[in-house]
Amino acid sequence: MVTAASCVLRVPTPTLTCLAVYSHPWMKRVLTALILAPAVLALVFLGPKWLIVLAAAAVSLLAGWEFLGLAERCGARPPRVAVMVALGLLFAGNFEWPDQTQVLLGGLGLGLLAYCTFRSPVERVLLDAATAVFALFYTGLTLLALPALREQANGSSLVIFLLCVVWAGDILALYAGRMWGRHKLAPALSPNKTWEGAAGSMLGSVAVAGLLLELGNLLAQWNFARLSFADDAWWYWLLLAAVVNLAAQVGDLAESALKRSAGVKDSGSLLPGHGGMLDRIDALLLAAPVLWYAQVIH
Repeated sequence: MVTAASCVLRVPTPTLTCLAVYSHPWMKRVLTALILAPAVLALVFLGPKWLIVLAAAAVSLLAGWEFLGLAERCGARPPRVAVMVALGLLFAGNFEWPDQTQVLLGGLGLGLLAYCTFRSPVERVLLDAATAVFALFYTGLTLLALPALREQANGSSLVIFLLCVVWAGDILALYAGRMWGRHKLAPALSPNKTWEGAAGSMLGSVAVAGLLLELGNLLAQWNFARLSFADDAWWYWLLLAAVVNLAAQVGDLAESALKRSAGVKDSGSLLPGHGGMLDRIDALLLAAPVLWYAQVIH
């Protein structure tokens, strides 16, 4: 007689092993990164402007939706559809009139305020309006820095620099913290982060910046100009990597604080092993505009 138990026992051992490995959260994290990273790099190098803006807008909408979910757990009831429309208009308007970003942001923010004034119960207007306008700033304006960086003379190199510096810092922080972490960095905001992990993150970002400089010099010998950092001294890029890493770590802590105030571990479950979209891009939300401002000042 064949029973359910006997059927389970007949599953090949390699199959069970693969299932067990994939079910491990760190393996999910690695596999998700291996799928997304090449696609993102290809988009940066080969994608036209409209596709870059569209991709940034899609990420913004997903992150914004998750942020509004966090706000709802704190008692707010922001107009989700209105905020999504405002985010879409922000990116569409920036695509057509990139020099009018301030006007667009101000107009859309005032529009959300007016919408909440007449839509929300009067005792909740302040909370709903503040949440809606902040979502426009936090998940919209910050990500406009990506297409803005991409449109610079060495735009592909700047975006690759940003992504690699942030990714390397995130990876090194994880492993350095697990191996040597003893002293808590900000236990009230993120109990698992340590000063040792923060130091590892900084070293990882600076190291990968150095590797990118060497790779750019090597590719220049083969007349490959898409990855080039020859316009400035090497120390500028290493210093910039440190500044971007600091911004990324603050961005990570800021999103952790938002989640803890909402009483959740992850902002969502969209990306296996990474949580939600907001969990994945929290560092970029500060690092991208900081790199943009640094380039403008420079």
